[in-house]
Amino acid sequence: MNIILHQPEIPANTGNIGRTCVATGTALHLIEPLGFRLDEKSIKRAGMDYWEHLDVTRYINYQEFREKHPEARIWFATTKAKQVYSEVSFGPDDYIMFGKESAGIPEEILVEHEETCIRIPMLEEIRSLNLANSVAIVLYEALRQNQFAGMQMAGELHRLSWGEKQKG
Repeated sequence: MNIILHQPEIPANTGNIGRTCVATGTALHLIEPLGFRLDEKSIKRAGMDYWEHLDVTRYINYQEFREKHPEARIWFATTKAKQVYSEVSFGPDDYIMFGKESAGIPEEILVEHEETCIRIPMLEEIRSLNLANSVAIVLYEALRQNQFAGMQMAGELHRLSWGEKQKG
């Protein structure tokens, strides 16, 4: 899977998204201008020690991204879409684009891709969800649809074993 952030503004959101991408084996694509420098402490703090393992690519603008990925199937996450993210079929190599925190994806891009615009349902009086939360919601649905390919499906306890009861 691939996540695209179009002109993200808040470093902590991008750091959190980067950490989610590392945890899921998802590539992150950043379209400039960014509202921060990638070496800022807040990105490193949010991404923790995972940032160095992130598959991240930067692009000067949306046009450069399209030139480098002309065949990419992109889903455009926007509060303005008609279809809900859980109603579409994600492929394992799809891209999911999210816009900047203050304005979303430019409408000039959205109108060209109405059939691949998706939204997360929410109450009418809410303008939008946090960007990092939105990425996690949609990305995990896309991964679920692809049977969480390549991901660990069961976990182990640190000190005890499943089925073992604590005495005392």
